[in-house]
Amino acid sequence: MVEIITLMENVATEHKALVPLHGLSVFVRTPEINVLFDCGSEGTALNNARLMNVPVETADCIVLSHSHYDHSGGLPSFIEKGVKGPLYTGRAFFEPKYAYDGVKYTYLGAGFDEEYLAENKIVHKVCSDFTKLADGCYLFGDFPRKYEFETIPKRFVRGNPPHTIIDDFKDEICLVLESSKGLIVVVGCSHPGILNMLTRISEKLNQPIYAVLGGTHLVEADDERIKITIAKMKEMGLKILGLSHCSGQTAELAAQDDIEVKSCHLGVGDCFAVES
Repeated sequence: MVEIITLMENVATEHKALVPLHGLSVFVRTPEINVLFDCGSEGTALNNARLMNVPVETADCIVLSHSHYDHSGGLPSFIEKGVKGPLYTGRAFFEPKYAYDGVKYTYLGAGFDEEYLAENKIVHKVCSDFTKLADGCYLFGDFPRKYEFETIPKRFVRGNPPHTIIDDFKDEICLVLESSKGLIVVVGCSHPGILNMLTRISEKLNQPIYAVLGGTHLVEADDERIKITIAKMKEMGLKILGLSHCSGQTAELAAQDDIEVKSCHLGVGDCFAVES
């Protein structure tokens, strides 16, 4: 059984004791490995896990999709709970990140550094391309840019102000799980472009992509881009689309209107499961 449990997300669900908050954190269980994928922005994800009786301390590793605070800032709370890694990130994870509106800079980074990891005896491993975590469980990074319309908003920058450059999110990675129905792809924000990411995964593993779960950052995409994105996903085999966090209402409505794809919003406390 492959099970993906949402510990933190923007939207509330029927479990009203769970606290929704902007960001993402999920706990992944497979027969081979348990993975904590993203940690939310602070301690809320950990508290939600307690309320759901999710044993996060059994995680064999931690994966941070990228270094924005809403995915990585909650790491210290999990470490204090006893989750000890190793920690997997993409390249240049610790390069400072900001939002820039043309006048001011707003810090968006994780809020911890390599010294913090060393002090807490957390082994840090970098996924620069493809990493096998266990049988049927992989990390992908360094995504080639095939689709030019998958652009990154120019407000996202990296470096130390005022000497910043537009962020290309070379630190973004995602989790890929094999199942009896095809590949399950768990994404954080998909800043490099969800199609760019899925194309790389499909070509490497040569298997149909059955499900995409998480943030696709289509919140700022127009109708045409969303239409093309869903169509291309279906060409790769997509049957299940579990959108969350930064995917946007327009993309969710488009997915709901597509009779060939089953879709939902994965809010805090929601779970997706399939036979491995």
